This record gives sequence, C-alpha cells and structure tokens, in this order.
Amino acid sequence: MSDTIRVGMIGCGGIAHGHVQRLQALPEAEIVALCDTSEASIKRIQTAFTATKALPVYADYREMLEKEKLDAVQIASPHTLHFPQIMDSLDAGLHVLTEKPMVCSVAHARQVIAKAEEAGKILCISYQRHFQGAFRYMREAFQKGDIGELVFMSALQGQRWLQGTAGTWRQDPALSGGGQLNDSGSHLLDIILWVAGQGVSEVFAFVDNRGAAVDINSAISVRFVNGAQGTFSVVGDSRCSWWEDITFWAQDATFFYRNGRLYEQLGDQAPVEVTKLPDYSDPDRNFIYGILGKEPIQVPATCGLRVIELTEAAWRSAECGAPVKVERTAE
Repeated sequence: MSDTIRVGMIGCGGIAHGHVQRLQALPEAEIVALCDTSEASIKRIQTAFTATKALPVYADYREMLEKEKLDAVQIASPHTLHFPQIMDSLDAGLHVLTEKPMVCSVAHARQVIAKAEEAGKILCISYQRHFQGAFRYMREAFQKGDIGELVFMSALQGQRWLQGTAGTWRQDPALSGGGQLNDSGSHLLDIILWVAGQGVSEVFAFVDNRGAAVDINSAISVRFVNGAQGTFSVVGDSRCSWWEDITFWAQDATFFYRNGRLYEQLGDQAPVEVTKLPDYSDPDRNFIYGILGKEPIQVPATCGLRVIELTEAAWRSAECGAPVKVERTAE
C-alpha cells in the first residue's frame, strides 16, 4: 500500500462536511470520489470544498466501488443503508469508517464484524467522543483501577430532536432504524460503555414516541455486568437545543460531566474542575493512521456491536413492559 490512502465518500450530507475537512488536512489521505443520491447534497459539499468539484460523482455507491481505485470508504448515509454499504465495501477489499450507528440490528453487527475479519480490513465507527479529553480522562482513571469499580451511573441527554428532525429521514423508520436512541442517543450509550469499561447485562426501559413514528423519549434502567446500576434518560422532545449531564460514581471517586465541563471528586474532598485533559486526534485521522499502521484504532466495530445490543434490549423491554437480558455476543 502507498503512503496515501485513497478514500471514497458514501453520503455527502451535513455530517460528511466535517469528514471532508479533516481528510483534506491530512497529507496521507486523498478523497478521490463522491457518492450521494441527492444532487443538492453533492452541490453543497462542492461549494463548501472547492477542491471536490473536480472529483467524479456517483449516485450509486456500487458503481463507485466498481470504477474507482480506492483503499477505503467513509459512510455517512441514513442508518439502515449502512449494512449493505459496509458489506459491499468490505467485499471490494476496502477499509471502512462509518457514521453511527454502525448498523441497526445485532444480527447485522455480527455479520459486518465477521466480514471485516474475513476480509482482513479495518471497520470502525465515527464516535468522536473517544477522542475528547474529558471522556479519555475518565476512561483512563477506570482502567488504572485507582478509583475502584463503577458503582452507579446516571446519563441524561436532552435535545430538540423531535422538532429538529421533523419531516426528515431521521423520523422514517425505514431509513433511520429508530428514533433518538438510535441517533444522537447512540453516542451516549457508546461513551458510557467505553468509559466505564463495563457491559450491560439487563435492561428495563420505557419509551414514548410523542406521536412520531420512532422513539423520542426513553427512560432506561440498566444493570452492568459487574453489578453496578445505571440510568439513561434520552429526552428528544426538549425545548432546549442541547443539554447533557453524566455522572459516574466509583468506589473512591465521582466524575461529574456537565454539558462539556468535567468535575472530579476524590474520596470526601470537594469536587474540582478538571482542566488538564488528554488530547487525542479525531476519527478521520485515526482511521487513516490505523490503515497505515501508525496508531491503533480507537473505535473498533465491537463498540457498535455493544451499542446495538443495548439498544435492541431497550426496545424489547419497552415493548414487553418488563426487564430483559442483554444478548451479549462473546468477546
């Protein structure tokens, strides 16, 4: 493989703009083709990034895979399209970075992981929080073991999601695969599992669609594998545009994450704001450098598997009105 990774973009909507910007800043990456079924999305990205105007454009990603010489693809399409696009890209011998959620069912997650292993290619997810200092700081504290095990966790995400996504594919189950829990809520579930380093064994959930075709508000109680308890509150019918509040209670410390600011309480001491945080890359650089063997992948496909395992369990619990076991795939 050369020192330059040739990337094709599958999906050129709003979220793809950040990926293009970051890839263009990497001398080791070259975007060589764009694909989207929407001409308007293609025009917007060409306007925002003039260098992309000279690139070949496709409406069908399969044609792009066939005609272009690629090393990798980045997928930023509606959620339910991820599965066939990942499978076809891996079949074409390409590395894959996909937007969240990786896929919309546990069965599909297992299939894409098996396909990536069979193909010997990288499959990773653009969960950008793995690269943010506050979350890396908390994860490292749990990994070192100095603060003891997780005892309890509380996570709240409030977003004007119901109103903000009205009339878009995000509220169409055929394309979204679910509501806010499967969308921005996917980030919340992922980062809790990743920071705590704990899987979830049991879930009891209540879901309110608020008149929509997909889940909007979710109240989820969980039991972690180590016996710790936790709650996820996903409020999609919120009047505020965004608020996030996460607390981890460990045996010897408490972390308070308040909408972007992190506070730490050690033992019985007063909480203090943590201002010295680790800094680490971003999903696009990590993807390219991972392909080149320069650094380990920070968001492997197993993260997507754990998220959809928990998400599916929450949906099953809400449907039956009782706690359900999480069907965790063996490591």
